[in-house]
Amino acid sequence: MEKFEGPLQDLWEMPNLPNIKYLTWDWWWWLVMWPSEKHPGRSEQLMVLWSTKETPLISVNDHLWAAGKKPNSSEENLLVLPGMVAGWYFDGEKMYEPLVLQESRIAAISSKHKDWKSKSEHGGAVIALCEQLLSTGMSGNKDKFWMRIRSDKEAIDSGSPEKFDIQMTPWNPALSKARRTFQKYQNDLGYDILRIHGCKANIEIDDKQVKGTAYLQKVRVQAPSVPWYWGILHFSDGSYLDWFLPHLSLLALSSSDKPWQLKDSMEIPLREAGLFHDADRQRSEKFTKLKFKKIKSNYSIVNQKGEKEQLPRFEIEMWNARTMIVLTVQAVSRAHWSFDQPTRGGLISHFCYNEYPLKVAGIAIEDEFGIRSLDDWDWIHGNAEHSWGILH
Repeated sequence: MEKFEGPLQDLWEMPNLPNIKYLTWDWWWWLVMWPSEKHPGRSEQLMVLWSTKETPLISVNDHLWAAGKKPNSSEENLLVLPGMVAGWYFDGEKMYEPLVLQESRIAAISSKHKDWKSKSEHGGAVIALCEQLLSTGMSGNKDKFWMRIRSDKEAIDSGSPEKFDIQMTPWNPALSKARRTFQKYQNDLGYDILRIHGCKANIEIDDKQVKGTAYLQKVRVQAPSVPWYWGILHFSDGSYLDWFLPHLSLLALSSSDKPWQLKDSMEIPLREAGLFHDADRQRSEKFTKLKFKKIKSNYSIVNQKGEKEQLPRFEIEMWNARTMIVLTVQAVSRAHWSFDQPTRGGLISHFCYNEYPLKVAGIAIEDEFGIRSLDDWDWIHGNAEHSWGILH
């Protein structure tokens, strides 16, 4: 596969959904993973997102963000948004959180813009309009994405790399075709998600060069979100696995960021979804039957407050009429984002979003051809999410 496919031109445009105060949230989100040299079985990971929200005021990890002017689209194929750029880096052992946390206006420009050097329908870029280099984009001929990130001074002072320059190229047709999920409900509530499940990544970290993989999503959500579990795995042979379990939980009412709470004890699934792009079998499988368990593991970290935190282990089963997948993944670190948004009636709504770099402890995939296990792949890298609270 030489070029990315799908509705790539939509990466640089806002969806056809009217903004809703307090609810509309847009972001571009990259996750990049590559093997850890120090810790076999683990991966180093970089997450960066460019984000804007339809709200007068919101606190992000105690950084107060006040929305500036409304989006400026006076020029065709150019959109300028008030927003923030945020990211973290996990070196296989230490989490640099945040690696980046910068308030900035953000420009989304299409290669159809009159000042773009080459004529193209699909290329474009998202650029933070600040002194710090924080940008991502795609070439006009659809053969590569790029991302250029310069770390915050505070992160560099604590030991993080100064810069990341990454080039992403197509992996295979199942993973590197942009796919859209769109749903519109009453009163303009809904979501619009554009995903590229996998790319190959050539990564330059300061003066060091490594190879890895990457995942991209561009998201518009405008609805109060319930708590969810979500995760992805990239396999060395070009396979891809994800799971998604939105659920009802008392954690929706939580104003705490603690990873283990009494409210965590009861969960009612609202949907069970899994997807497996199987490179070996050359097919994609969907799953609507899942079992999911989050339990405390023997791994722990010391958080930024100096407190010891036990990390979770996730045990997952998914099956359809042909294939069954059973896996255990171990969180090896935690990054979290804490949001507090003033809302109607003087209330404060809270949302906690957790990201966990994973180590795969075990996996078994059984189908009509036999059983595959962890030894069938050179590596499997992944990340999991758990969110709670509601912004409204």
